[in-house]
Amino acid sequence: MNKKTGATGSAEATGNADAAGTADPAGKAAAVPPADPRLLVREQGLAGYATVIRRKLAAGELGSLPVVLGLVAIAAVFQSLNSNFLSAQNLSNIAVAMVGTGMMAVGIIFVLLLGEIDLSVGAVSGVSGAIVAVLSVTHGVDEWLAVLAAVAGGALIGALHGFFFAVVGAPAFAVTLAGLLFWQGCMLQILGSSGTVNLDPDGLVGQLNTYYFTDVAAAYGLAAVAVTVFLLTALADSRRRTAAGIPARPTADVLLRTGGLAAVAFAAAWVLNQYKGLPLALVLFLAALVTTDFVLRRTAYGRQVLALGGSVEAARRAGVPVALVRISVFAVAGTFAAVGGLFMASKIAAANQSAGGGELLMNVIAAAVIGGTSLFGGRGRTWHALLGVMVIVSIQYGLALEGIKSPVQFMITGGVLLATVVIDSVTRRTQRTAGRA
Repeated sequence: MNKKTGATGSAEATGNADAAGTADPAGKAAAVPPADPRLLVREQGLAGYATVIRRKLAAGELGSLPVVLGLVAIAAVFQSLNSNFLSAQNLSNIAVAMVGTGMMAVGIIFVLLLGEIDLSVGAVSGVSGAIVAVLSVTHGVDEWLAVLAAVAGGALIGALHGFFFAVVGAPAFAVTLAGLLFWQGCMLQILGSSGTVNLDPDGLVGQLNTYYFTDVAAAYGLAAVAVTVFLLTALADSRRRTAAGIPARPTADVLLRTGGLAAVAFAAAWVLNQYKGLPLALVLFLAALVTTDFVLRRTAYGRQVLALGGSVEAARRAGVPVALVRISVFAVAGTFAAVGGLFMASKIAAANQSAGGGELLMNVIAAAVIGGTSLFGGRGRTWHALLGVMVIVSIQYGLALEGIKSPVQFMITGGVLLATVVIDSVTRRTQRTAGRA
């Protein structure tokens, strides 16, 4: 039997299993047999996409579909209420405003993948801004060194939380709640009696949110690079899988996905160029997403994090250094909290006593969960931070255009978060029924 015959036989066997398993004498839900979507698309062409979607829906694997549909609905509703919502200026402002919260959400996703929580990220972001402001403004330290000190401080704080959780055995909730209180006090102590330290708006931190690449070639060039890298990576992955004798995406499928990415990337570049150009903040955020996504999906460390989220005991028996990985995950969360704090300080060109407080922590966790990361651990991607924070900031800006105040914003965001958690819970129950969990 050659490879092509074997692949066909596998797909036919899967299809027969589907037909045989649709009815269960006991009246229970039939299990959905697993099948590699690459195999179905290769053999059934465009019809394979419908089969894959049908299987995923039956198994409760909704992926990012609810979030994408939610974003479309949000845009449609607010655009119908105010024609300025989809203007180039408003969309560019949304892109910049979401970076600080989004950076912090990237770090919290690593913690959520373990099925844990970090309540200290807001306070850590405030400490980060305070360190940069006091070192660079009050003590005259070079701003680059001040930034490195702030980010390193965030990493050390996260590692300290991870130590108490992974080695001492204290619950992560309690450790990070104590951290929230402690680091808020530390931030106030660093800022001193004045409570506010103004940053140079033309300095390194000050320009994080205000610098734009005004040349139209910058946005279009970034879009072209992203599409090209995606295409070459996808083709290389397909060749590697084919050489190994395992299902790979057909070339037509790769080209279709690349075309979709190109449409989105160049449309975004066109919109940004209609206002001020490509924001530096957005470039840094996308770079962080690409890097962390690569780490989670393509490195041994990423597989260890996901394995711990699935089953701690199984990961330990497989040789995963559980304590070390747990400590490192909280260090990652602390690092991104510090980076997010720099963007928050840049937004107001100052570090003050209110930094890291208010609804920031809620928005960070909500962004990760709304984007598709499971609160139960083991499932999530860092790109979920982008989707989730887009939902939150879009709602905030849409309501602001209508003159609706913060209380209603909180209620709507809370409702969206509750709906997301309910969908996640129902999805897990559906997966167990379908034999996938």
